[in-house]
Amino acid sequence: MKFDIITIFPKIFDSYFGEGMIRRAREKEIIKIEAHDLRQWTQDKHKSVDDKPYGGGPGMVMMAEPIYKAVKSVKDNYQIERKKTENQISRKIILFSAKGKRFSQADARRFAKCDQLILICGRYEGVDERVAEHIADEEISIGEFVLTGGEIPAMIMVDAVSRLIPGVLGKEESLAEESFSQEGYAEYPQYTRPEEFMGWKVPDVLLSGDHKKIEEWKKRNAGNN
Repeated sequence: MKFDIITIFPKIFDSYFGEGMIRRAREKEIIKIEAHDLRQWTQDKHKSVDDKPYGGGPGMVMMAEPIYKAVKSVKDNYQIERKKTENQISRKIILFSAKGKRFSQADARRFAKCDQLILICGRYEGVDERVAEHIADEEISIGEFVLTGGEIPAMIMVDAVSRLIPGVLGKEESLAEESFSQEGYAEYPQYTRPEEFMGWKVPDVLLSGDHKKIEEWKKRNAGNN
């Protein structure tokens, strides 16, 4: 799986993607992540990626042309890298947007089947609507709140999708019982040592060794929305 992230702040991703599970998956070349500086596809000496909105209004709007060129470039480069034609590649182009569809675990499972995800991170007041209409395949939101840009949503999507790719997690069976492994399912409570801390005790059934009762307890205590 290749993640291509289009952003004006590519170095934002260095720390998060350089640690833990994602770092190990990158080292094993199970996934590839590349953050591309949108400004390299601009034309003027100031490397402008935004302009004033038509019709007036506050703030600046990101222009469609640099984003179009960036998306075309990373698509073409992936085809060359993989030696595949366009119709052989399973790809989604995602624009992070406040008006987009709410991202879910079902989306993560769907995107995990792709060869390439191209993630467009907006900034400023927004993105020229022609990007959503003609360039992106889907608009995605991570919640009903406003962020300064799409970089954090991109990190969330890469994390959620990566862990569903075979070989990324150490124990594949952990996917079967975790929250949202089924629609509306939230995982049962978890405990570890010590058995008692500050007077707070682990439920007796988990210490009983009775596997049937433990499984019944897990089912009763799993959340279902």
